[in-house]
Amino acid sequence: MALASFAVSPPIAACAAVLRRAMSFSSVSAASQTRVGVVQMTSVGDLDANYATCSRLTKEAAAAGVKFLCFPEVFSFIGSKDGESVKLAEPLDGPIMQRYCSLANESSMWLSLGGFQERGPDDSHQYNTHVLIDESGKVRSSYRKIHLFDVDVPGNMVYKESRFTTAGDTVVAVDSPFGRLGLTVCYDLRFPELYQCLRFKHQAQVLLVPSAFTKVTGEAHWEILLRARAIETQCYVIAAAQAGKHNEKRESYGDSIIIDPWGTVIARLPDRLSTGFAVADIDLSKVEAVRTKMPISVHRKFESIWKSSSL
Repeated sequence: MALASFAVSPPIAACAAVLRRAMSFSSVSAASQTRVGVVQMTSVGDLDANYATCSRLTKEAAAAGVKFLCFPEVFSFIGSKDGESVKLAEPLDGPIMQRYCSLANESSMWLSLGGFQERGPDDSHQYNTHVLIDESGKVRSSYRKIHLFDVDVPGNMVYKESRFTTAGDTVVAVDSPFGRLGLTVCYDLRFPELYQCLRFKHQAQVLLVPSAFTKVTGEAHWEILLRARAIETQCYVIAAAQAGKHNEKRESYGDSIIIDPWGTVIARLPDRLSTGFAVADIDLSKVEAVRTKMPISVHRKFESIWKSSSL
């Protein structure tokens, strides 16, 4: 159930008042729920400025009772020049990520951070890495983006992520207090087989999709794809989004949302371009209820009976 959204991060007292009003309408037992938040922000080419935004939002989310906060792709840095992020890339135990680990620890909150510019296999490449940090500040898991955005966007511009990024090759799901989490990043969203694998082979219950969709592709496909992934996997989907103009060359669509296992949007910010976070309570009993009433895991056929054929 959606609780509230916090565009442009209102004062903590006001946040608490909004939450109290929203909670009075809930008919679901709070004991069965976990409060999660999804961030929307406009990262720039300044590590300190981006960290200040992330820190502020994390502290406000903690005051609002959020236990798990999800940030968008390239949360820590978006450069304006080709190859700029590669020069800043660090290992996961480097000072940039350790700063966010400390933030998680100070706030007693799990953080989803993806993708981060992780140092790659050579000086010319990085990994686009989704990092999961627990409430003690420990890196619990990480996923390197598999599908790289090498696309000629209609009426927009040409992107070639593989010029500076090396693709990952491992599907990642991890247990958490909020259910079994499936980690993905942005362009992965267009490849449903990854999400099918996370659900049916790795038993994911909550799918994380930190993103920086372009304005053109976001307007056309963002919500449709996210709802489809939720419906076909019967999972919650938490999709944190970059929003607005980062520099003269790059603009993101925005619209951070949380979707339930029935495909209903249960939380989003009122303005798809504002900085802030939206909050919802997720209830894993709803995941099991949807799967029990419509047991697609039992009805699936292709994996067991698929046969090669040709015309």
